[in-house]
Amino acid sequence: MTCCEGWTSCNGFSLLVLLLLGIGLNAIPLIVNLVDEGQVFKNPISCFEWWFPGIIGAGLMAVPATTMSLAARKRACCNNRIGMLLSSLLNVITVIGAVYCMLVSLQALSEGPLICNSQVANSTSSCEFSFNNLSDIHPEPINLQWFFRETCVAASDVSDPTISSSTASNGRHSGFHFNSKENKHRTIHLSVFLGLLIVGILEVLFGLSQMAIGLLGCLCGVTKRRSRIV
Repeated sequence: MTCCEGWTSCNGFSLLVLLLLGIGLNAIPLIVNLVDEGQVFKNPISCFEWWFPGIIGAGLMAVPATTMSLAARKRACCNNRIGMLLSSLLNVITVIGAVYCMLVSLQALSEGPLICNSQVANSTSSCEFSFNNLSDIHPEPINLQWFFRETCVAASDVSDPTISSSTASNGRHSGFHFNSKENKHRTIHLSVFLGLLIVGILEVLFGLSQMAIGLLGCLCGVTKRRSRIV
């Protein structure tokens, strides 16, 4: 089996779509916070978007491998063994970034948004940016009770009408209204980090795929005939 530029080009295009999606998803809570509060660090949705799992992990760390793979469309990277080996090595960085994105997303889904934690202030001053937090992922399935409950804020703590006026008055009969600040934060938090988790998983798969193709191309060599196939 020799180098398949079509496969490499497909991997590159897929990684390009995923890295743009990861950056966009990571930017959503940051933009919402800026629009709602008028300040970047005031009342964020959670601490985990400030780890930049989509912007750095699934985004910037995937750029070198994506650029190298897209070069296959111009028959530039698959015509020699060194190019294939380089393509494979660059995808190691992609996989590391994707795993980082997955770990942060899993931790974010496990803990929920800041508004659900009445024990801390709803600001970045309560965020602890330590890599030890990433290793604190329990083996049991991720608990999403903070999303499915009527309200994730304790009844005694629901004093701000902007958090959930409907749940404070009658939690059992109120629906899940997106105009509630609490429900809006919960929905955005779940959507963003579930999306980033899927992006990270897909990037790992495409990265491993290109690593295998690169190694095979380096070991088995490439052919000029294959360079016609795009």
